[in-house]
Amino acid sequence: MSLSYYQATVPVFVHALGAISGVLDKAAAFAEAKKVDPAVMCGLRLTADMLPLSRQVSTSCDFAKLCVARLSGVEAPKFNDDEKDFAELRSRIARTLEFIRSVPQADVEAGGGRTISLKIAGTQRDLKPDDYLNFYALPNFYFHASTAYAILRANGVELSKKDYLGPLFD
Repeated sequence: MSLSYYQATVPVFVHALGAISGVLDKAAAFAEAKKVDPAVMCGLRLTADMLPLSRQVSTSCDFAKLCVARLSGVEAPKFNDDEKDFAELRSRIARTLEFIRSVPQADVEAGGGRTISLKIAGTQRDLKPDDYLNFYALPNFYFHASTAYAILRANGVELSKKDYLGPLFD
C-alpha cells in the first residue's frame, strides 16, 4: 500500500504538532510548579551551538507549513520568530495547524508533479518531491521536534516517549 503526499504530510504534522503542544503544556505546568520563568525555559538549549527550545518549536512548525506549501504550490504564511513563552509557542503551533489544515488535499497531491526548488546551506537545489519529503522536510521536522522534547526532558520536565508520540499511544 502506498501513501499519498497528503497522507504523508498533513495528518502526520497535525498529530506530531499536537503532541508537541501537549509537551509544552507539561513544560508550562513544570515551570509554574518549580517557579521557573517560562521565558528562561524557552531559552534552554541542549548545547551552546544549538537553537533554543523556542526556535526548535518554531522551526518544526516552519518545516510543516513549508512542506505542505511547497508540495501544494500555495504561499505559506510568514510568522515572526519571536515567541518567548509557552502560550506564544502554542499559538505558533495553532496557526501552523490552521494553515496546513486549510490546504486542499488535491493541491497537496498535485505535489507529485512539481520540482521543489529551495536553498539548502546557501546552495540552490531542485528536488524531486519524494526526495524533498523523505530526505529533507520530514527528517528536519522530526529533528527539531525531538530536540524540543529532549531539551525539556534534560531539564527535568517529566515526559515519556508517549508524550512525544502523542495521544494515539495513550
